[in-house]
Amino acid sequence: MSHIPEFVSAFKSKAERRRFGATRPSFRWFPLTLVAVAALLATGLGLHSMAFGQPKDSDRDQVWVATWGASPLAPVAANAANPGFTNQTVRLIVHTSIGGNEVRVRLSNAFGTDSLTIGGARIALRGMGAETAPGTDRVLTFSGSGSMTIPPGALIVSDSVKLNMPALSDVAVSLYLPGPTGPATWHRMAQATNYVSPPGDFTGNAKMPVDHTVPSWFYLTDVEVKASKDTLAIMTFGDSITDGNHSAPDTNHRWPDFLAERLAAGHAKLAVVNEGIAGNRILHDLGGLGGPNGLARFDRDVLTQAGVGYVVVMLGINDIGHSTAGQPPEAVSADEIIAGDQQLIVRAHQLGLKIIGCTMTPYEGANYFAADGEVKRQTVNKFIRSSGAYDGIIDFDALVRDPSHPTRLLPMFDSGDHLHPNDAGYKAMADAIDLSLFRRER
Repeated sequence: MSHIPEFVSAFKSKAERRRFGATRPSFRWFPLTLVAVAALLATGLGLHSMAFGQPKDSDRDQVWVATWGASPLAPVAANAANPGFTNQTVRLIVHTSIGGNEVRVRLSNAFGTDSLTIGGARIALRGMGAETAPGTDRVLTFSGSGSMTIPPGALIVSDSVKLNMPALSDVAVSLYLPGPTGPATWHRMAQATNYVSPPGDFTGNAKMPVDHTVPSWFYLTDVEVKASKDTLAIMTFGDSITDGNHSAPDTNHRWPDFLAERLAAGHAKLAVVNEGIAGNRILHDLGGLGGPNGLARFDRDVLTQAGVGYVVVMLGINDIGHSTAGQPPEAVSADEIIAGDQQLIVRAHQLGLKIIGCTMTPYEGANYFAADGEVKRQTVNKFIRSSGAYDGIIDFDALVRDPSHPTRLLPMFDSGDHLHPNDAGYKAMADAIDLSLFRRER
């Protein structure tokens, strides 16, 4: 696709780039008196740093950065695909962006109504299918224990383990769930095959017996690696187009995956973490299908992620699509969607993050297309392109639209539902991104 231009705007002025540089927040808000007290404690009172245990130089030069992620969702009522687990092991297959030699995971019971017991957990590089690669299996502990109970609504972070985990590698995370768990916190559309065992704890089995497979991830929301302190994560925050709907399963052909491949090829110190949810909207929830609205989940899925430095936003088409006759309580205007974008921008800037806006792609022919919705899409896209509110833009609309019928996807990029791109479309989207959007100011 080398003939495709890079439909991306440059950042604004140099001063603004410095203002919103992708650096970790420097907490300048501490009052001077607190700084003075700290100095007295450290010097005048003779308290030496060694008394508190000085970190090793290697630890001081490294930080935790998310290499993979998935936004948790509430289970759908009476859904046969997610009845929960009792005395079973799940082996979840995820694909990293950056690599590292030390790793940990986050597990979430965000939507559980009862406490969740993790009876055992392991991480390994994947072999074939449900198998783990020889010599890579590591036991995961939580606060030093091999098991832990997660309260409803909470998450836990595992202790770190040493594991040589290459960039762009498949990783297997195995969880033993004594249960009964009830319907599980999950990410419904994994576009990846995951494995559920017959009764028993098979976390340590390289060849885990498989009762059935599932196209979803359960409880696992992040894999993080220790990386050099100048490594940052790009959070791609969006809906089903970011989540990779209609891409080929088990191929990692979502556009954020293709972006991660480009960055890895250039040895960039940048992770790409996919926080897309199929059906997601900026302003309204969509139950267990589309998850909490974008404004509600922005802190959880973006701002509190390990190593976040950049945010790429592609949301709004479902707000427009569901603003149809018959759903008046959820009807939204273009101005309301724009106001939602502005809220995301303010919150990202508050933490010193660069935030990049993506134009919404064409959707004529989709099952919720309407002429007035197209007007809203054009209005919001004009704001993204020309307002200067975002620190940069990615013009996906200009890339994938049909020049002879601009309200439709180019046929070569259309998956068939006239809303989601196919694999070629997702790759073209990633290939068209100007990587200088993620360049640090010196």
